[in-house]
Amino acid sequence: MSLWGEIADQIAQATGHGFQAQPPRGQGGGCINQAFTLSDGVQSWFVKTNGATRLDMFEAESEGLNALAATGTLYAPRALLTGSHGDTAYIVLEHIEFGRDSNLGWRRAGQQLAELHRCGSHAFGWQRANTIGATHQSNTWQSDWVRFWRDQRLGFQLELAARNGHGGRLQTRGEQLLTRFAALIDHDPPPALLHGDLWSGNFGFTRTGEAVIYDPATYYGDREADLAMTELFGGFSADFYAAYREAWPIHPGYRVRKTLYNLYHVLNHLNLFGGGYLRQAERMLDELLAEC
Repeated sequence: MSLWGEIADQIAQATGHGFQAQPPRGQGGGCINQAFTLSDGVQSWFVKTNGATRLDMFEAESEGLNALAATGTLYAPRALLTGSHGDTAYIVLEHIEFGRDSNLGWRRAGQQLAELHRCGSHAFGWQRANTIGATHQSNTWQSDWVRFWRDQRLGFQLELAARNGHGGRLQTRGEQLLTRFAALIDHDPPPALLHGDLWSGNFGFTRTGEAVIYDPATYYGDREADLAMTELFGGFSADFYAAYREAWPIHPGYRVRKTLYNLYHVLNHLNLFGGGYLRQAERMLDELLAEC
């Protein structure tokens, strides 16, 4: 049986409805996976594929999406199933028809993100490791947020950068920050359910104007880490931030912590793509060390 024949059979079994798939249509926009729409003319599903060794990545994505969807806050597409066929792993997701944004939609999205962040836990972390982009992301449970961020976020990315040949000043300044940044986290954040990779490329609006999030790197952490990520590359409206702050005001010091939390993503981009991210990471390290 072909890959697409197996996926069609799995969809039929999971939904309880026959599914005679038409040829898949390729979709653009991804730099890690291949993406397709698979339809029988009645049902449509969004399918992502990668090498068979990436099945665990898709299983973690499925758990994250379904956990986000279960909160009833920001809309997340349902993950129907994951599997592998030969040398290919796949995930089948609810197909989303995207539309345009609106001021009302942005305000509602800000309120819903605050509602999502009020979904808490006993500790920081997640039930399994997942990925941030294509990079492994450890989520071992930890009661201390400073220790979690030092060991499983910044420290991990700095060690990975060293293995990738990025030494020198980045490592010297990075080691200094790891011993000093605790002074910047002075607001005792509760563990909040996070999307984990909340930039504009993982956010949109449906045709009915409802905000939708996808491609998560889910874990429980400081809610400001999600907010910071929305500001790293831009694309979110002022209405979004105003509505979030009305629903749940931000603690003083966020301006600096925003840089601390976004340093993790910039280091990850350095490890994935190299290039100009080295200078950006070094500038962020300098800014943070000047504050602590």
